[in-house]
Amino acid sequence: MTRLLIFLATSLFSLSVYAQTNWSETLQQAKGQTVYFHAWGGSQEINNYMRWVSQQLKRRYNVTLKHVKVTDISETTTRLIAEKAAGQNTGGSADMVWINGENFKSMKDNKLLYGPFVETLPNWQFVDKSLPVESDFSEPTMGLEAPWGVGQLVFIYDELRLNNPPQSFSELLSYAKTFPNRVTYPQPPEFHGTSFLKALLIELTDNTRELAHPVSDADFEKVTAPLWQYLDDFHLSAWRSGQQFPTSSAQTMQLLDDNQIDLAITFNPNAVYSAQANGTLAKSTRAYAMQAGALTNVHFLAIPWNANAKAGALVAINFLMGSEAQSRKGNLNVWGDPSILETKYLTGSAHQTRLFKAIPEPHPSWQGALEAAWKTRYGQ
Repeated sequence: MTRLLIFLATSLFSLSVYAQTNWSETLQQAKGQTVYFHAWGGSQEINNYMRWVSQQLKRRYNVTLKHVKVTDISETTTRLIAEKAAGQNTGGSADMVWINGENFKSMKDNKLLYGPFVETLPNWQFVDKSLPVESDFSEPTMGLEAPWGVGQLVFIYDELRLNNPPQSFSELLSYAKTFPNRVTYPQPPEFHGTSFLKALLIELTDNTRELAHPVSDADFEKVTAPLWQYLDDFHLSAWRSGQQFPTSSAQTMQLLDDNQIDLAITFNPNAVYSAQANGTLAKSTRAYAMQAGALTNVHFLAIPWNANAKAGALVAINFLMGSEAQSRKGNLNVWGDPSILETKYLTGSAHQTRLFKAIPEPHPSWQGALEAAWKTRYGQ
């Protein structure tokens, strides 16, 4: 027994030394590399945070991080598929991507991702494993993407103008009819607009079991029938009679601040605080989720298979998963993005992050099907 314990202890020590040696080599290889990080660029708070990250990576690791701002990461997915088809297996255009859901599944299915790498990162040990960090919209991550933050679909209202916001999508429809031209949602396939459709569909179908499985034509027609009936009715009383839609979550906040609509939409329950801090929203604004809960997912960071700066990307991702970066990201006056770390590793107002009752995402195949059908019915 004693020999066995000594053997196990020696083995664990050897593995630890091996991991440290490998990470030291990664740090060395990363020096001087430039990492092109493809990520959504539609938020002032996020862009400001990424500037801070870039400064830290340059100062500490001599890694240059370039934030390539995209409207939708599907643009990068399409580009990577083209590079794969052209046999461009080195020198790719993207070194790191911010993804989840349908885009992760597409990249995984097309073998566009480097890895598995996640468990080689030193900061993986601090991640809260009770969160769904090893599956993405029910799709196993298999170490191909590293968790970065938690998202929830919530609504923002101004309590000085609205003291009893709708608590369900059924109530939202009644509210729209009572107060025409005061509610809306971003136009799909914009992420928040598609998320609105998914959350609405979940409520209307009582989260039918078909939503957890790959979509079929027969299921789609049957399951979505109440969705289109609802939207046909809703658009008649929506902002600009459903003939025009906001282009982003940020625009819904601007419309709310301008008193053109009564509800803004975001996928960050703490976005209201950072918006108040920078003057985008009034101090009287509040975030809330529908009574049944909030559509919830984890968002991730990944490395394309043909990345030019893999070591630099690994160093950047590990830094972004660390206590300092996660605490700053969770700071209610910076970004307020809920952390994927155990709370004991967070400092400052990141401790105050509030999450609502979680409703899981449908299978990623439903996303594209919903977007295509919406565009056919309502696209401009």
